[in-house]
Amino acid sequence: MFGRQRTGSVLCPSCGRLVGVNDEVCLSCGRRNPGMWGLTSVLGRLGRDMGFVQVVIGGCAFLYLAMLLVDPQGIRNSGLFSLLAPSQEALIRFGASGAGPVFRAGRWWTLLSAGWLHAGLLHIGFNLYWVRLLAPATAELYGASRMVILYTVTSVTGFLASSLVGAFVPGLGGGWITVGASAPILGLLGAMVYYGRRTGSRQVGGQAWSYALFMIVFGFLMRGVDNWAHLGGFAGGYLAGRLLDPLLPERGNHQLAAVVCLALTALAVVASLVVPV
Repeated sequence: MFGRQRTGSVLCPSCGRLVGVNDEVCLSCGRRNPGMWGLTSVLGRLGRDMGFVQVVIGGCAFLYLAMLLVDPQGIRNSGLFSLLAPSQEALIRFGASGAGPVFRAGRWWTLLSAGWLHAGLLHIGFNLYWVRLLAPATAELYGASRMVILYTVTSVTGFLASSLVGAFVPGLGGGWITVGASAPILGLLGAMVYYGRRTGSRQVGGQAWSYALFMIVFGFLMRGVDNWAHLGGFAGGYLAGRLLDPLLPERGNHQLAAVVCLALTALAVVASLVVPV
């Protein structure tokens, strides 16, 4: 049932035309290895996002519970937004980003790991809801691999913006210690805004703008929200969406880049746990 297909035809993941499972290139759109080495049917069962949403939800939930377990005495319950909040020490240990970790401690890899960590029960619930809503939609527009690239790149741009402002222009805010998937979530919205402009789709662009503005305004109204991570993620998503041109077909190098992004993110979490603070 889940074995690799070795003969016959499949649908090209980029253009939907029939191709041979062992064809080197799709004659219709030029995608390399359109048969995905016989794994298209297996990947198709994972959904249009190839299981990325499940990976994010499972990974974020696992890391959140692990942070609570390593320092149960430090769990905070000082209010609705701090309900079941991991201690600051646990956040830093697992890969929180910000001006402190990046510029004072030299933990630059936390630009990758921080997007998978959360500072409370409401925080993780809110963000994972948006990931579940936006990641499949972005995969429909850009392709699953490019969606993973967008998610990873905008985590870096979001937390880099916050860290830079926090370190060099502290009067403007920025994060000394910051975590959360909201930076790459705004990145996906930035990419969708560019998609609307590139394709002329007012519905996609308008909806993405409305979501982004809601989150940005909400961030400025609520205390403790890292607005620079939001703005950096959104800007990074718009620029990355332009570079990944959604009107061009997804190619094998995008799939390889997506795998590299996931591997680097996993290594960033491991490095945070291994390298002393």
